[in-house]
Parts: sequence; structure tokens; C-alpha cells
Amino acid sequence: METKREATMNVVPYVIGILILLIIPLFLSTYWVGLMIRFLIFALFAMSYNIVFGYTGLLSLGHAAFFGTGGYVIALLHLHYNVSLFWISAPFGVLVAAFIAALFGLIALRVSGIYFLLVTFALGEMLYSLAWNVKWLNSRGMQGITGIPLPDLAIPGLTIDRTWYYYLVLVLFIISFVLLNRFVRSPLGVGLVGIREDESRMKAVGYNTWLYKYIAFVISGAFAGIAGVLFSYYNYFVSPKHLGIATSFLPMVMAIMGGLGTFLGPVIGALVLVFVENLASIVSPQRWPLILGGLFVVTIIFARQGIGVYLWDLFTKVRQHFAGAKSREIV
Repeated sequence: METKREATMNVVPYVIGILILLIIPLFLSTYWVGLMIRFLIFALFAMSYNIVFGYTGLLSLGHAAFFGTGGYVIALLHLHYNVSLFWISAPFGVLVAAFIAALFGLIALRVSGIYFLLVTFALGEMLYSLAWNVKWLNSRGMQGITGIPLPDLAIPGLTIDRTWYYYLVLVLFIISFVLLNRFVRSPLGVGLVGIREDESRMKAVGYNTWLYKYIAFVISGAFAGIAGVLFSYYNYFVSPKHLGIATSFLPMVMAIMGGLGTFLGPVIGALVLVFVENLASIVSPQRWPLILGGLFVVTIIFARQGIGVYLWDLFTKVRQHFAGAKSREIV
């Protein structure tokens, strides 16, 4: 049974992390603040993917469909209807992403294993093709929609700039982090882990495993939609590639590198990947795919459980060391 002291110590890394994220923009240039925004957005994207793959065991190659949908809704509202009010655009983008996830789930969850992967890939590519070919989904004369402004919060006297947008993203990231954490710790989340480990046994004891997987799929899609909404504002541009397989591959790599099926792992994976990508873009941008592949292989070989798992184990050992030293002092 976890003691009150142990529970408090387990919270310490999260508190330290939040404090760092709160104060770090005060010491960074606009460029680095933008990079931190990108990290938070993709950390949220990776966490949403981890619900489907890490906790439920459903390997999907179409998760960008929900990410891109959230971004496209924001872009289309601005392009065709000149709507940039955050409190209208953002919820609508998330709802549409959740609706697409609900629709795709009805189709994809009719199969399992490699067939589920192929169906999600096909559905994602279908949206990619739609965005590529339908003129209404693109700015005039280009593939994609550009000129997306930072959101209007309708707060008198407040003009959103890069730093203020960072704090908006941070608030939404923290809220999403807490909600997803409560979800994976709930009876539903525990049931998903049981389904991942042995679905037939869960069926035998009376669980409606299809419904559990469907709920997880829709919730995962909704949070991917939040990440897509935030990304469209950050990037000022959304294109068909944000619906395609290349974008779907990113949260998978982040979750696996950080620690699949762990809650903090995808955040660590996103942190590593975003900053390594930035370094690669400075040194040798054309070799980024090679660097990404090499980093992924090294992680799988030497840190198969994920970087986040090893970091947490290190923190646990340090905590136990100091706890033991304090006990000896008291004695």
C-alpha cells in the first residue's frame, strides 16, 4: 500500500515539470518559445495515441486523421466564414474530430490485429485524398490552407502573441494531462489494459470489450483533435499531409520511444523527438529521416521499455537512496 510520503514523492516530478514549463518562456527567445509550443502539442498528440495503442493494444496508422481534422476545421472556419473566436472554433474542431473517430471506430473495430492497422491506414489516406482533391478544402491555388491567425480569446485588452499562446497551450495541455490520467486510472482504463493483455479472458468474465475499445478510440480521437486545433494556430497552415501516414507515424514513434503503455512516456518521447528534429534541421535537415530511424533503432535495442521508464526508475532509485539516508539519520 502506498504511503502518504511515497504518494507525495511521486507527485514531485510533475510539480517540478509544471513549474519549469510556467517560468521557462521568461528566459527564452520567441523561436524557443515556439519550439516549446510544438513540444506540448505533440506531447498531447502522443498521449492521445497512447490510449489506443499503449493501453488498449490497437496499433493504428490513421491517428493523424483526427489531428488533421481538428486543424482543418479551424482553418476552414477562418477561410470561408472569417471565424477566429477560440471559444467557437476550438470546441467545434474537437467535436468534429471526435465525430470522425466515432465513425472510423464503427468501421475499424470490426476487425483486429494487422487488419485493424490496414483499415485505419486506409481510412486516414481516404481523408488525405479528400483534402488533396476537394478545392473547398484548400486555399486558392494551393494544397492546404494558409494564413490561419492566432486565436481571438475575446478578452478586452488582451492581444495574443507567441508567449501568450504558449500559456494557452500549456493550460490546455495540463487539463488534458489530468483528464487522461484520470481516465487511464479509472475502471474503464484498467479494463482496457485487461483487454490489451487478454481480450478473450475479459470477454469470458463478462466485459463488452468492443464497447470498451470503441470508447477508448473516440476519446483518443477527441484529444488528438485538441492537438490538431492547437497545431493549426501554431503553424499558421494546415495541409493534407497533416492527415496522412507520415503524421500518424510521429505519435507512434514518440509513444514507443518514451515508454508505450506508461502515462509519462509519450511526453518524454515527444520532448526528445521535437528537440532532436530541431537540432537536425540546423545541422543537416535532409538527413532527418535517417536520424529519426537511427534514433528509433537505438532506443528499441538499448531502451526497449522506453526512455521514460528508465528515467522514472532512476528517479525511484534516487528517492529510495535519500529516503534510506534520512531513515538512518533518524535512527
